[in-house]
Amino acid sequence: MTTNAQPALSRRSVLKGGALVVGFNIAGPLTSPLLDSVAPSAAAATPDPELLDSWIAVHADNTATVFMGKVELGQGTTTGMLQIAAEELDLAMSQVSAARVDTDVTPNQGPAVASLSIMDNGPQLRAAAADARQALLRLAAARLNAPADRLSVKDGVVTVEGDPGRAVSYGDLIGDRRFNIRMTGKAPQKPVSQYRLVTSRAPRVDIPDKVSGKYVYMQHVRAPGMLHGRVVRPRGQGAYGDGARVVRIDAGSISDIADARVVRRGDFVGVVAGREWDAVRAAEKLKVTWDVPPRLPAGRLFEAMRASRTTDSVIVETGDVAAALAKAAHVASATYYGPYQSHAPFAPNCALADVSAGRALVMCSTQYPHGLRNMLAQTLGLDPEQVQVRYYEGAGVFGRACHDDCAIAAAVMSQAVGRPVRVQFMRWDELGWDNYGPAHLADVRGGVDADGNIVAFEYHGWHHGWNTAETSQELALGGPVQPPVSGRARLVNKETLTAVYAMPNVRLVNHHVPGLDGYLKGGNLRSPMDLSISFASEQTVDELAHAVRMDPVAFCRRNMTDRRWLGVLDAVAQAAAWAPRVAHAAPSTGRVVSGRGVALGTHIVSYGAAVADIEVDRESGEIKVRHLYGALDAGLAVNPALIENQIEGMLIQATSRALIEEVQFTQTNVTSLDWKTYPVLRFADHPGVTAIVVQRLDERSTGAGEEVMGAAVGAIANAFFDATGVRMRQYPMTPDRVRTALKA
Repeated sequence: MTTNAQPALSRRSVLKGGALVVGFNIAGPLTSPLLDSVAPSAAAATPDPELLDSWIAVHADNTATVFMGKVELGQGTTTGMLQIAAEELDLAMSQVSAARVDTDVTPNQGPAVASLSIMDNGPQLRAAAADARQALLRLAAARLNAPADRLSVKDGVVTVEGDPGRAVSYGDLIGDRRFNIRMTGKAPQKPVSQYRLVTSRAPRVDIPDKVSGKYVYMQHVRAPGMLHGRVVRPRGQGAYGDGARVVRIDAGSISDIADARVVRRGDFVGVVAGREWDAVRAAEKLKVTWDVPPRLPAGRLFEAMRASRTTDSVIVETGDVAAALAKAAHVASATYYGPYQSHAPFAPNCALADVSAGRALVMCSTQYPHGLRNMLAQTLGLDPEQVQVRYYEGAGVFGRACHDDCAIAAAVMSQAVGRPVRVQFMRWDELGWDNYGPAHLADVRGGVDADGNIVAFEYHGWHHGWNTAETSQELALGGPVQPPVSGRARLVNKETLTAVYAMPNVRLVNHHVPGLDGYLKGGNLRSPMDLSISFASEQTVDELAHAVRMDPVAFCRRNMTDRRWLGVLDAVAQAAAWAPRVAHAAPSTGRVVSGRGVALGTHIVSYGAAVADIEVDRESGEIKVRHLYGALDAGLAVNPALIENQIEGMLIQATSRALIEEVQFTQTNVTSLDWKTYPVLRFADHPGVTAIVVQRLDERSTGAGEEVMGAAVGAIANAFFDATGVRMRQYPMTPDRVRTALKA
């Protein structure tokens, strides 16, 4: 059993020592509401996606509002989607805007995950815009008394070809009125040859307000009469399934904070107060005794995974791997280890909920407002139609961080006290109770013939499941509310392991560790499991290239037939001015040695390649990534600038995850609770980055937010071998691990 740990020294207590703190408020008084309305709307179902009015509204001033169900997580999706809509509508970018994503206002387009927004939902919006344009042209034909095939449109003004004096604007035709027609999905769409907005580098629509300080993030949102809340949990989660069982609460421990009160539902514990600082103090002072069994596999994570009675499935099997390996000129075989890693947003998550009898409004950050609405309804005992989720962007994050957990916590507290409650997680809540990117264990074997042809490849991967229920929900309802989930991203990645190289004999085996009990809670983290898979597979390929004394890029080319994989490999090699040579052919005896590596990989359907230039201090064990080059083929790039931004972010984040990020834990709980115990790459250590977009106008648009991550980590690992002649089998490649590997 354990009680809440209290920090020995806080920033606030240090500041009381006599420091003068001067601040400027650039966003207005935080006690003022920053919303037009915080009242829940009347109960309403999600807009019907079969109705055109659910997607587009044209206004009298000849502008249009686009309703989309995909949220802006900082990746520029809103801009790309508006380009698609404006292109089909023949409007300028200045004439279109996006409605705030709201379950009562915008259609359900599914979660913003797996880099699928433009790929899966762009076509939906394109079809809606084409239907709207067709409907507007019919109205214009009647108004102008001209056949539709003689009409042309520019910036929302319809003119009769050959008679420019006969014209009418969209706003005059339908401004602020409904289309009242159903979607057909059959309206003619523009050919790529006529695009003027799609494929252009249109500036992001959200950046001006973000730069000027006008942008309303979730952390800015306030409501009249609201209380401030904080969750109270052990510092760091324990084994999944154990939750955080309350043994005893001493409510009197916060009696000196007059305005604070305890909120408890099941094992969910929180505090609320009128002032935020009082809520913070109350959460730290409240004495709670927890039952925390010592069930985590501290120091033996991978042994426990391998020893589990796994559910095994063969993902791919072609040819005869065993026979081919027996005849191979060289065989590379090794075991690789990948850690739990955290989402670690720069600002902890925040949410504001107003729950009244039969109705709830929750304002929050989330990847999936409509999915969150269902979880909230289940937790609050309401029907989904009684719950409204309104989206506000928070700190940049990739994957299932604690945004939904925080939203449910706010809703539970609001329902308990009958007032709006704003909850903001503390750093230790965010890091300690995250849905971590799962750990991964891999056994890999590859064989090559004397001519440099890969003849066989075998990959065995171990990992446990994920769960999409949130901690606040499970604590409030008394335990796990759903079994672990499975799916494409939770399996050994055949897209990286079999699509990149032409190999006649392949065997991929997925070893699914049953359930989550006894492990940390897992969830999707940017490019889930792909870093671990590419770290293992691309080092195996690089090892085979070295065995036959071939240049790594030439070796990859020799074993590739797909024009698009060859395209990203050639693009990144050209950008990096790759000079052919055998890896580690000229070892250096200096303390600091440099190396260069190349690797490929993907997440789902796009094509990624990377080159890394690094330095290794052999005495300290420190690795410096000096420059990373990343090439991405995402089909037709709606906005190449957005993809370049994503590549740059991927390369920097991949460096951080390759070198330093790892969730630490004891037998009882996670101990990575702040930036010291869970460090991330500091700005001073960022590598230089070069982003290359391979534009494919003849291909459909595909994902662009994750597909270079694995390649970048593989390239860094291969560069380490080039520099030192030693292979790293586990990441993050910390100084301690580097020194140990070099000594061995």
